[in-house]
Amino acid sequence: MIRVAGMTPLTSIDFPGRLAAVLFLQGCPWRCGYCHNPELLPARGEGGLDWDAVQAFLQRRHGLLDGVVFSGGEPTSQATLPNAMARVKAMGFQIGLHTGGMYPARLQRLLPLLDWVGLDIKGPAEYHDAITGRRGSAAPVELSLGHLLESGVAFECRTTWHSGLFPVQALYRLAEQLAARGVRRWALQECREPGRGRHEGESADLIRLGSYFPCFTFRGR
Repeated sequence: MIRVAGMTPLTSIDFPGRLAAVLFLQGCPWRCGYCHNPELLPARGEGGLDWDAVQAFLQRRHGLLDGVVFSGGEPTSQATLPNAMARVKAMGFQIGLHTGGMYPARLQRLLPLLDWVGLDIKGPAEYHDAITGRRGSAAPVELSLGHLLESGVAFECRTTWHSGLFPVQALYRLAEQLAARGVRRWALQECREPGRGRHEGESADLIRLGSYFPCFTFRGR
């Protein structure tokens, strides 16, 4: 049974152009220091939602919601995700996925079920392990991005950044690299640490960054 830690019943911002519910799945193998859902990191957590109850809720929202987003945690860490997605798809909902891309083979198998993907690009490859706390974490993300580019499924790359994670010049290089790969939508998400102001040298040239992509979004915190 899929482990659902929580749910947002209605959102207009987590699945572009759709009204959606968001299911937060338990478990993530990475340990990013700025994680906003640390309670979702363990493979098993306290409480959670019964999957039958979640399905019953979605049935009642048929015709009111356009889609369902599987978020986390890291949704692809759960082996039962394809079956859960297929059931929700059979109810008539479009399917969105938020993922860090750490399981490219699993993502590739999910693509026929997906209508949209938000792929987290944690940073340039040389900084990736320091951000995620795991060795070799950049390589699978590169493969996941390749699968998305080949699939034709709509997707957005997004990067959470402050200058303490990696310098602004590396941020510009990352934008250039993503654009060269063929990424068309990129969102830069401001990372603010609790109890602290902006890091020194925090600001980035958003006009310069946006010039690399047909669709660029800055999301402040």
